[in-house]
Amino acid sequence: MRYILRTLPILALAATPVFCAVTVIDEIVCKVNGDIVTRSQLEKVRKEYEERGRKEMGLTGAKLDDAVKNALVDLLRDKIDTLLLVQKGREMDLKVDTEVDRRLADLQRQAGTADPDKFQTVVREQTGLSYVDFKNEIKKDALRNRVIQEDIMRKIQFKREELEGYYNDHKKDFERQERVFLSVIVVSTQGKDRAAVEKKAKDLATRAKTEKFPELAQSNSDDAATAPQGGVMDPEEKGGLKKEIEDAVWDKPKGFVTEPIDLGNGYYIFKVDEHHKAGLAEFEEVQYEIQNRMMNERAAPMLRAYLTKLRENAFLEIKPGYEDSGAAPGKDTTWIDPAQLKPETTTKEEVLAKSHKKKLLGVIPLPGTEASKTGTSSSR
Repeated sequence: MRYILRTLPILALAATPVFCAVTVIDEIVCKVNGDIVTRSQLEKVRKEYEERGRKEMGLTGAKLDDAVKNALVDLLRDKIDTLLLVQKGREMDLKVDTEVDRRLADLQRQAGTADPDKFQTVVREQTGLSYVDFKNEIKKDALRNRVIQEDIMRKIQFKREELEGYYNDHKKDFERQERVFLSVIVVSTQGKDRAAVEKKAKDLATRAKTEKFPELAQSNSDDAATAPQGGVMDPEEKGGLKKEIEDAVWDKPKGFVTEPIDLGNGYYIFKVDEHHKAGLAEFEEVQYEIQNRMMNERAAPMLRAYLTKLRENAFLEIKPGYEDSGAAPGKDTTWIDPAQLKPETTTKEEVLAKSHKKKLLGVIPLPGTEASKTGTSSSR
């Protein structure tokens, strides 16, 4: 290390022409207190939007360009929002490690491996991030959500009269067809011993009657579409399910768990989460749905006001060409390029003059404290 440090000045002089041609690997486009947003971060999201528009929506050409452009309007705003909320969470000293560990454990179960090294490989392959960076992103997300919960959601309270008023004003929203809400655990028989699979399914059905169904589904279900969400399925109306399933669940109460149902490719275990009858839902049936609706309506403007306040108190610089759609009114976010800052210079004469003044001031006695040669004060 000493050798490298000693040779740096020599290398810098010898290679001056080479160092003149600097290649910019990345570019900072925004500074948020002690954090930054880079052009590569924004470009990564832009590519993700573009890929999604092409694959999931089948867009091409001008339509794809317009869709991506519209999606990116609030991109820098969202990045700044996240950084401000994460910084606030750290300032509040919120503890989220347990939550992060639980989330990672859930993801590892969904990946179907008990080997930590294999799970880290899966993370790198699917996200392009190192395991440490991936874990850090989950921690940031947990901090962001906790701040919103603590400083926004907890402050929103509703009286029963407010909820009932919303129900009376929006009754048409609660007119429903009869439908059932189910969760499922699938134990596949493909390539496996059927007797062993049936035994496992029966054991899971017994456990599901007393244990938490979502956790069992995440850990044991072979259905990739529902397992990550704890087995939750889309609601189904009468006639939308296979006869074997409908017969087993349609007239059963909330919380009922079926015995394993053999559907050929595996054994299916269903849990009845809700069953809505046809017609206008009763207030008690939709009370929590109404509360969630009203919560979302009230939380959005409160959160935006909260984030505006955080911006007002933040050190924030944005490079020209980039726009924060959530900017705080009157907040100066002018980008200052360090390369253009001129250092203050002082002449030798100014330094000597200041030094001379200090010496003169040092020998002028204060009134009433003139010292004699013996060091005694005249005030004595």
